[in-house]
Amino acid sequence: MLHTLFCIDSEAHFSIVAREYLEKNFPNWRNKFLHTKSKHCKSASGKMKSNGTIIKEIIIPHRKGKIRLNPDFVVLEDSRIQGSLLGTDHQRMYGIDSYNSKNRHITIGTNKEKEFSLDIYPLSAKDHLEELINELKEAQFSSNLNSKQKLNLLKTLRKNKPAFSIGEEPILKVRGHDIELHLDVERPSPPILRRPPYPESLETRKKIEKHINELLEMDVIRNIRYNEIVEVTTPILITWNDGKYGLCGDLRALNN
Repeated sequence: MLHTLFCIDSEAHFSIVAREYLEKNFPNWRNKFLHTKSKHCKSASGKMKSNGTIIKEIIIPHRKGKIRLNPDFVVLEDSRIQGSLLGTDHQRMYGIDSYNSKNRHITIGTNKEKEFSLDIYPLSAKDHLEELINELKEAQFSSNLNSKQKLNLLKTLRKNKPAFSIGEEPILKVRGHDIELHLDVERPSPPILRRPPYPESLETRKKIEKHINELLEMDVIRNIRYNEIVEVTTPILITWNDGKYGLCGDLRALNN
């Protein structure tokens, strides 16, 4: 005998159970599974897919004698309910009445003196990992990863979430992936650093300014304010798709 949780829902037109719940708690449930025409099921979150029914024996204990029920449940493919839900179809069949008095209880059949108490279970806290899975539902994972490896990867992403930045956030908000630049001033300098810091071509100059403005908008670089004291001035080297070096020099010289 397995102690199970089932809910009595006065708004549900028929009784349901989740396939995932059956797989976990009743390994041989398919032996009693009956393929039937799919029922039209809807919930607050949308439609649900059903493909058959299963008859489950339910024993409700009582100090004056237990009650045995044999309802049939519609098996839902995408439901997450952790138990069974007894709908109005079987509530009418077995004469189940619920009372929202101080001591919540139900009666079954014609015996109104035998009351079955209703236990109230608090909603379980939402799993943050499940939230992360929903956030990354459009993410693509390598086909070489098995389910356990994907789960470990999601846990790692969750643990290191502050080290990532979303599209609406500036790149510099990323933490944990700071870049360290090691500048070498010893001679001989690389040939590219021996070039004049600013190109003579007006067209090239416009491209460089456009590129710098884009970096400023992305918060990758910033302007140094007048009379601002900075500890380090880093030489800037900018390239674009054709591989030509567009700028090499001190960014402060470009501040207007």
